[in-house]
Amino acid sequence: MRNEGQLTVSGASLFYRVRGSGPLLLILPGGHGDADAADALCEGLVDHFTIVTYDRRGQSRSLIDAAAGAPTIETHANDAHHLLAALASEPALVFGSSFGGLIGLDLLARHPEAVRLLVAHEPPAWDLLPQGERDRALQGLDDLVRAFHEQGVLAAFQKLADLTATDLTDREEGIALQLPTPRVAANLKFFFSYDAPAVNRYQFDVARLSPAAGRIVPAVGRAKKEAAPFRCAVALAEKLGVPRAELPGGHTGWMLRPKEFATKLMGLLHERGAL
Repeated sequence: MRNEGQLTVSGASLFYRVRGSGPLLLILPGGHGDADAADALCEGLVDHFTIVTYDRRGQSRSLIDAAAGAPTIETHANDAHHLLAALASEPALVFGSSFGGLIGLDLLARHPEAVRLLVAHEPPAWDLLPQGERDRALQGLDDLVRAFHEQGVLAAFQKLADLTATDLTDREEGIALQLPTPRVAANLKFFFSYDAPAVNRYQFDVARLSPAAGRIVPAVGRAKKEAAPFRCAVALAEKLGVPRAELPGGHTGWMLRPKEFATKLMGLLHERGAL
């Protein structure tokens, strides 16, 4: 099964794609990731899950109403909830990475009935970090946004790679790096303009997630343990009192090591009773 559609929500129209069969799995990529960004990952999962991906508001085919204002983490989480309400007949599995992981956590906190299990991969929940680390992460993201406004997308992208300790050479055979298409470039501009600043404004309250701790799997990459998003996932597991999982590659392993990542993610979901 594969179909596409548009869902009207408050202040926007969301483009979404549904493919595959089996338990519903919502994938929330990080950064500029739209409905197409996780295609390589989806290839390894589509025979086992009904996969839902979508363009976050402001990206690609999801248009924002002129009067809607800049989206927040809460806005994105509510969008995801409306999408699940329209497409799912029962609580969904959710995989969110980085910015998408933060959205997934807010989704679970606000709408626990909508989520069966959440794998939160290196979410930038800075409030989980000790004060010194938190301050460095906040400053790093502020510097990234400043670089975007002063020097452009490429400078900001490099700072993002530094902040997340992303190693673009750590990738599977056959995964080639390509120059951004005009659409990807536009998505990056939107991300650096609105979504990245929203991370630093977000007030993360881990206590809201405690009742659903058993449905949360904090996940890390297997490299760069000093990176702030890695440390956030470790802290999330510790504060919730749940074990963390390790997934292939670094912060963008879902994109650079999609085959290995899909196999590991499917095994993790199987262990948690999702299959």
